Amino acid sequence: MVLGIKIIPQNNLGLIETLGKYGRSVESGLQFYIPIIQKVRKVSLAMRPLSLPNYSIITKDNADVSASVTLNYHVTDGVKYQYENTDSVESMAQLVRGHLRDIIGRMDLNEALGSTAKINQELAMAIGDLTNTYGINVDRINIDELTPSKAIQEAMDKQLTADRERVATIAKAEGEAKSIELTTKAKNDALMTMARAEADATKTRADAERYRIDTVQSGLANADTKYFQNQSINAFADLAKSSANLVVVPTDDASEFGKLPVVGKLLDKGLKQF
Repeated sequence: MVLGIKIIPQNNLGLIETLGKYGRSVESGLQFYIPIIQKVRKVSLAMRPLSLPNYSIITKDNADVSASVTLNYHVTDGVKYQYENTDSVESMAQLVRGHLRDIIGRMDLNEALGSTAKINQELAMAIGDLTNTYGINVDRINIDELTPSKAIQEAMDKQLTADRERVATIAKAEGEAKSIELTTKAKNDALMTMARAEADATKTRADAERYRIDTVQSGLANADTKYFQNQSINAFADLAKSSANLVVVPTDDASEFGKLPVVGKLLDKGLKQF
């Protein structure tokens, strides 16, 4: 009997068919088979990437979004993968699309756009182990892109612009109000400071005047007749220097003029009127 030789590469599984019917599985390495009667199929067990093109999904609030998914899978059961499904990979892809539509279809647009990590987790749990069905296991799945339709993007851009303008307007108004408040407070503080300074100055002048009056009165109370007589002489001297032709004074006691410190000024004002 003539035998054929078949080499099964590393990380591959050999499926031997006899007259078109699956007979047995062989591991990688050198394998023998009967030509014409038998055929050896190779099934790769290595991990493979798969990209699912963009497809439309409708959210709970009837928004149209486009999803792009990538995943990695590997064959776990060569017999189921090869013989029990016409196209196990396409069947798996359809299952992924169906579960993704179901998950996103239960979400609003904003929730879906902000929950890609949650969607990935729910999708991985929904798919689970596909060994018993397709002889495949999905090792990793990820939503690369979740994009709203062009019309929705334009509406979202307008809404975002309006929100930014509203925030900017509010911030500007608050800034102007704060500026007015600070300016008004500064003016009020300045007025209060000036008022306090003026009050303090008035009080100081009043205290000084009171002290001067008290000092003069105290001095007058202790002054003797000689002081007042001297004041009287000075007063008459000032009268003599004036331009008046006639001055009438009492003759009882001329020293009484000395008791009036302002008599000179009063007489001077009176003389200027003539």
